[in-house]
Amino acid sequence: MRSLGIDEAGRGCVLGPLVVGAFWVDDVTDEVIRGAGATDSKKLSAKRRDLARTKLDVVGSWAIEAISCAAIDGGNLNHLEEEAIAALVAAARPDVVYIDALGHPKTIPATVERLEQRLGCKVHMQPKADLHIPVVGAASIFAKTERDAALHRADATHGPLGSGYPSDPVTRTWLRSWAERGQPWPDFVRTRWQTVADLSQGTLLAK
Repeated sequence: MRSLGIDEAGRGCVLGPLVVGAFWVDDVTDEVIRGAGATDSKKLSAKRRDLARTKLDVVGSWAIEAISCAAIDGGNLNHLEEEAIAALVAAARPDVVYIDALGHPKTIPATVERLEQRLGCKVHMQPKADLHIPVVGAASIFAKTERDAALHRADATHGPLGSGYPSDPVTRTWLRSWAERGQPWPDFVRTRWQTVADLSQGTLLAK
């Protein structure tokens, strides 16, 4: 029995890619996966995430699909994420898939039905699956660490960028500073996000 977990990192960010992570195992118990450190990645420090990633790499297999800022600016985020999920499932060929909830809880039944028809396997979806289902927690760790690595690469040449979330003061300071230059936004910025649109129009600069 091959079980696969899927979770994403960076959906609400204004900087950096959206990373969809997958982690799968063959006949490995939840206790073993949890013992390797699998849980909601947001509850772990960067150091603990890296340690868990190393241990989980021995327990199962993983893959990611990174959705670029350009793709997000030019497309529908829900559609792009579903395409990424389909690609990951096609590569792993699991018997059952566990996914952290996509969208509002009321939409879960319809989303699950659509995904099962498309993916050809059993799909389970629930809120906070990364906390309660170990394979999803493991997927969240790989998604988060890969997204952080991508943002750190941009940070090395353009930083400090902060977390990339529009609520982060460091991120907002960087966005204001760049907007004041009047230069095109770098490719790691989601230019259709309202925060960036306001900066481009001078709305936030005037505040």
